[in-house]
Amino acid sequence: MLMMAALVWGAAMSFQVEGMEHVGPLTFQAVRFLLGGTVLLPAVFVLGRKDPGEDQDGYNPKGVFAGGAVCGVFLMIACTLQQVGLQFTTAGKAGFLTSLYIIIIPILGIFLRKKIGLGIWVSVALAMVGMYLLCMKESLVLSKGDTLVFICAIVFSFQIMAVAKYAAVYNALKLSCIQFYVCGALSVIIMFIFEKPDLSGILSAWVPILYTGAASCGIGYTFQTIAQKDLQPAIASIIMSLESVFAALFGWILLGQKMSGREIFGCVIMFAAIILAQIFDTPEKEK
Repeated sequence: MLMMAALVWGAAMSFQVEGMEHVGPLTFQAVRFLLGGTVLLPAVFVLGRKDPGEDQDGYNPKGVFAGGAVCGVFLMIACTLQQVGLQFTTAGKAGFLTSLYIIIIPILGIFLRKKIGLGIWVSVALAMVGMYLLCMKESLVLSKGDTLVFICAIVFSFQIMAVAKYAAVYNALKLSCIQFYVCGALSVIIMFIFEKPDLSGILSAWVPILYTGAASCGIGYTFQTIAQKDLQPAIASIIMSLESVFAALFGWILLGQKMSGREIFGCVIMFAAIILAQIFDTPEKEK
């Protein structure tokens, strides 16, 4: 499911860039996440009745709103930084810098007293090497956009860990739906502060908005929430980093963009890192 999410997100990057040709980044983000939450509503009513943590001590059915809000706030901040940063940096550098959550999450795990095995650290190192070969075609000098995307990676790390925490207790569909509406509502607020939304611009960007709202949000982030119930955040982050691999593959297949030997080698290394992470996939233990 995480690989499917990465595939959907990989195809979404070009839509995000295209959408900003018609509307501002905050307007685009607000509409796509409100659409994502709305798309999920029918599924929530049909499949979102039972929570996996109902039998746990201290279970609070209303806690899903707090959990969804926490995830939504992190998601809004991270996506805003990424969307704005894309205006000032290249897609390759943005993909590489965003993927730094692969390293940040295991480091955060140490502070949360989570034991991360040597095999996972090796997988993280391999994934970063593969990501560098795939994405980086320029010198790594941080610009304004690069800095925003790097901060985005830090915030995404907290979002991934928050999803892992709440998805183990609450129904993933309900959690995702609340997350999207919180993200969308907060984006609407800052949209009216920093931009002047234009209905004609939104209608002109309906294809990018539809894909990123219905597919990237409705499918991708929901698959992330469901899948993270059973995976360590460190392993989940490695699998989700395939987003950049799929983005490159879609560019090659659909847009005719050639992939160099360096880029293909980077993809191979990243797939090897994911296979290695699955081999060393063991439950987290308290120190």
